[in-house]
Amino acid sequence: MSDERSVAVERVQWLKALFPGGVPALWCPPVTHYDRDGAIDGARIAAHLRHLSPYVKGFLIPGSTGDGWELSEAEFRQLLEIALDLTQELDLHLLIGILKSDAAAALKSLRETVSWIEARAGQGNDQSLSRPAGPAAAAFAASALGKARVCGFAVCAPRGREVSQEEMGAALASILEAGLPTALYQLPQMTQNEVSPEVASSLALRFPNFVLFKDSSGADRVVLSGKPLAGVFTMRGGESDYAGVLKSAGGHYDGFLLGSANCFARELDQLINDVSAKRFDPARQMSERLAAVAGEVYRVVTSRTNGIAFGIANKAIDHFFAYGPRAAETPPPRLHGGKRMPVEVIRRTGEILSRHGLLPAKGYL
Repeated sequence: MSDERSVAVERVQWLKALFPGGVPALWCPPVTHYDRDGAIDGARIAAHLRHLSPYVKGFLIPGSTGDGWELSEAEFRQLLEIALDLTQELDLHLLIGILKSDAAAALKSLRETVSWIEARAGQGNDQSLSRPAGPAAAAFAASALGKARVCGFAVCAPRGREVSQEEMGAALASILEAGLPTALYQLPQMTQNEVSPEVASSLALRFPNFVLFKDSSGADRVVLSGKPLAGVFTMRGGESDYAGVLKSAGGHYDGFLLGSANCFARELDQLINDVSAKRFDPARQMSERLAAVAGEVYRVVTSRTNGIAFGIANKAIDHFFAYGPRAAETPPPRLHGGKRMPVEVIRRTGEILSRHGLLPAKGYL
């Protein structure tokens, strides 16, 4: 068996061990909720995830939509405590975001997080996890992390426009060499660069523990290139043309990892089901409505706030799904750092949702 074929077979073993029921088609990077003092609000986060859980079975926590680049180490751990309890309770898959500006910082955080989860479970470090071979998948599934329903760790390329493709490849390879299941997260909005199709393919053909790929660029260069990914499960993060990008519709992605799933989980789940059943007309109609709302709210947010606009936009929409049509009369949600979202952003968001027929009749709170 060739080395490339062997890697592809081992990746199948990883995916089966991590997702015995199959990889979920719809994933969400949840927004992080804060209380009136600006602290992480565990009860509010729990209510949100319970609301999403009938439709979303995989969560990236923390993602950039959930302030992952801004959280302190203490906030990161507190959020993981909440997430680990909820993934067990709700039978979900947890992908842990290790969002750091360089590979050394990411590796340090990854190792510390693994040790912390193992200590939390009362287990020591399992050295078998460092073996990049088929048995490693089973070892991970049986480990404290696997039992906690942690399915892997999401990492980005090193940040900076000046970072070369060779440097990106070496940095990501150093993380994959740790032997843990890993998702490559293409996020040029934050990293200021993109991993090339050639680098992504090279990593896929070398490392069977490279199991997931998320692309939020909107350009989709990696999947459109035709470069082999040897069975890596691909997820789109771009907020457009939801109905046309899935493989079941003739596109190039296996699923979605979308910020808009914070709000439109039911609608996206129905869209995926419609595409799978070849009901393309209703899927396209819903796709157009969701993309219009996402784009319009994003533009409102960028004109009136500073910060990670796609995270703030989803938090604004979620405010209406939490409180219903009277959400504009409820104090706006807090952002990281304690400031409240501008009232005008909430007002305009409500108008946009109403105009597109997506204003919920009742809030989940």
